[in-house]
Amino acid sequence: MVDLFLNHVLVENNWDQDELNTEREIVAILENRILLLLFASAENEKCQEFAPVLNDFFKRLKDPAYIEYPKLLTLIYISLDQSEEQQERFLKDMHKKVLFLAFEDPYRKELQAMFKVKDIPTLVVLRPDCSVLSPNAVQDICRFGTDCFHNWQESAELVERTFMLNEEFDNLNMRTATDPVRRLKYRTEDDKRKKRWWKLWGKGKAGNEEVEEKEGAWDTKRKEGDKGTWRRR
Repeated sequence: MVDLFLNHVLVENNWDQDELNTEREIVAILENRILLLLFASAENEKCQEFAPVLNDFFKRLKDPAYIEYPKLLTLIYISLDQSEEQQERFLKDMHKKVLFLAFEDPYRKELQAMFKVKDIPTLVVLRPDCSVLSPNAVQDICRFGTDCFHNWQESAELVERTFMLNEEFDNLNMRTATDPVRRLKYRTEDDKRKKRWWKLWGKGKAGNEEVEEKEGAWDTKRKEGDKGTWRRR
């Protein structure tokens, strides 16, 4: 699946429209995932009806507001719009984690021919090895909702490494597959060191207060003793 988009630029549907164009970025976003390719157009009435259904489906599997561990799923919009303005209008209401190809990228038409897309909307579902799970899952999602993903996951024998998928690690620059675990390990050790430091600091503070109390009591006694000596004189 990764090879399908190597040497191409994927754009994130966020405010900054960040571009993913390096091999490392493409691998990170596509490897070991179910890939959905949405062929659609903003001007098509059926696409307009399907868009909110797909958006809700995607949110329930990816958004931390709905699920603790986002699923191994990537959605790419392959625009068949007639203009860039139409493409932007379609993407406006889609989730920020949706990816898309730039309007001027001719690879959109190549993908349309590759997967023999004639009708829209068409949602092609691919396994991590790029083999087709479903040539068009539009009706399945409308009927079964998120249960579709569990069926795809079983069929693709997808290994779900949930320890890597916490949103806390979502935007980290990970160098290896074990990077999140390593960072969590060291962060935990740092927390332990901090707790020990605070405990020692608290004891030290308590000890200093005790010393100050003793010194204060000694000063008081010494002053009283000096007064008694002055009176005897």
